[in-house]
Amino acid sequence: YRSTHRSIARGSRLEHLDGARWIGVKTRRRQRATRCGAADDARVTKMWRVANSTADFEDVDAYGGGIPTLNAHVGRQVWVWDDAASVEDIAAQDAMRAAFTATRLTRKHSSDELLRAQYEARREARGLSAKTRPPAREAYASGKGVDGDAIDARAVEQAMRAGIEYYQGIQDDDGHWASDYGGPMFLMPGLIIAAHVMGKEQEILGGHRREEMLRYLENHTNEDGGVGLHIEGHSTMFGTVLTYVALRLLGRSAETPSCAKAREWILSRGGATEVPSWGKFWLAILGVYEWHGLNPVPPECWLLPYWLPMHPGRYWCHCRMVYLPMSYLYGIRATAKPSALTDELKSELYVQKSYADIDWNSARNACAKEDLYYPHPWIQDVVWATLMKFEPLLVNSKLRKWACEEAMKHIHYEDENTRYVDIGPVNKVFNMLCCWFENPDSSAVKKHIPRIADYLWVAEDGMKMQGYNGSQLWDCAFAVQGIVATGMAKDFGQCLKRAHDFIEKSQVRDDCPGDLSKWYRHISKGAWPFSTRDHGWPISDCSAEGLKAALTLASLDDDLVGAQISVDRLAECVNVILSYQNKSSGGWATYENTRAGKWVEVLNPAETFGDIMIDYPYVECSSASLQALCRFSERYPDVR
Repeated sequence: YRSTHRSIARGSRLEHLDGARWIGVKTRRRQRATRCGAADDARVTKMWRVANSTADFEDVDAYGGGIPTLNAHVGRQVWVWDDAASVEDIAAQDAMRAAFTATRLTRKHSSDELLRAQYEARREARGLSAKTRPPAREAYASGKGVDGDAIDARAVEQAMRAGIEYYQGIQDDDGHWASDYGGPMFLMPGLIIAAHVMGKEQEILGGHRREEMLRYLENHTNEDGGVGLHIEGHSTMFGTVLTYVALRLLGRSAETPSCAKAREWILSRGGATEVPSWGKFWLAILGVYEWHGLNPVPPECWLLPYWLPMHPGRYWCHCRMVYLPMSYLYGIRATAKPSALTDELKSELYVQKSYADIDWNSARNACAKEDLYYPHPWIQDVVWATLMKFEPLLVNSKLRKWACEEAMKHIHYEDENTRYVDIGPVNKVFNMLCCWFENPDSSAVKKHIPRIADYLWVAEDGMKMQGYNGSQLWDCAFAVQGIVATGMAKDFGQCLKRAHDFIEKSQVRDDCPGDLSKWYRHISKGAWPFSTRDHGWPISDCSAEGLKAALTLASLDDDLVGAQISVDRLAECVNVILSYQNKSSGGWATYENTRAGKWVEVLNPAETFGDIMIDYPYVECSSASLQALCRFSERYPDVR
């Protein structure tokens, strides 16, 4: 990483870039000069760059203007299309893309090369040049030193110093480390479908996003033409059907090789009626699958008394917050307007002679063997069949209207208390759709759309939708603990000071408003999230690691790492961690206490996922929480 003439791809991808410079190898000063007309005529093309809270975020109003934030968007990561790139820069990015595509079937993961190149280009100007070379490989590769003895302590120190010097160079100015949190293949197709349903393809997918999304989807198609649940997975009906639909909505014709091969995979395994329930749901919203071909997702569940053990307020929050908007969309039969393209999809996705010939009742419980991770127990089939009998009476009834209104109250509460980020990408898109079907011109829709950028990430494999809006706090907390553990903290004070500032600004400072029990929310004041304060959902192990990092920094001199976070605020985190412990098991779950028994899992309607219904206690969460409590008690033994 220290030369502008080097291998880009590490290993077998590209031996050398033939002298082409890394992206943005000139500093941001030259890029700003370009905007003022002070650069050469070659700088007229564009490319992607990541903009964070301190990286001229005010220049990207389409991505940040007017949306609420608690801390000036600290930790926010948004990829923007830059107008300050040289021809050489574009060539470098293209080489990275070509290298990934050449080995895409054997090396599934991208290496975040676009991001790393951007930070590498600014390393010298930021005074963060890496001065220490890693030790020679023979000094440690065998697990022993050069003479067969223990590895020399100097080699260990050299390796640690070289690692930290490199790592601090890719730290953002606001203190966090930006990174890719992609992998699942079923996320981005939902966004693409939603954009089509809302008629906002240009606003959500327009311009260069479309090109990068196509690149990503086609890069992660398996050799057999199918697509997995995630980038390393075997081909599934879920991944393949949604990817096929997404490709078609993005403009690929049915005869395009990627589409033709995917369609062959789908039809050879029974067609799209075999897609799992989540896939059926997306197809129904698009208008290429019938709602009576789905098992019910009744919004009336939200009207049940909470003392019932199967009340949705007792579910694991990720499950609860996905099925909440799904119940609203199901309740109103939210469906896109028909179009020539949806008519084509109806004829392309199914093995039956015509769409009218499909037996939708039989399709309800159909699921391809490649997708069937969690088969429905017989009791669940009885429940769904019974609810199907009542569904005609509920549609358009006053009870259904009341239930949908109640669901929307919870949806708006979630949106407003996450600054429209939402807990994850699935409910983010579903919530946005709910707001659009409720009122296409609402302020909620206008606030939702800019926050889509928080979930989109660009790498050499294309643009993906991440499984979260990042892992900013989580990564930063471990980075702090790791750097200090080397014993070299005094040499990396600025790096630690920036990280300290980020951790301080990312702590959740208040509980959500109102009666938390009414909204089925846990306390959050003093906690740390997985990603950003604007996201705000508190998590046990993230709070624990945030507290451990804060305590680690508090043990160092204020002049080195900045003023420590007050004891009162740290004690608030302790309070949250203590509240997470389950009395029944003694262990810690993730976001909340375990609110129901494991038997509720028999109601899990998702054939593709297991153990999603309740928040289970985990060894990792319990261990992190205990470590944090012990560390706090050791430093502040008199605080209770």
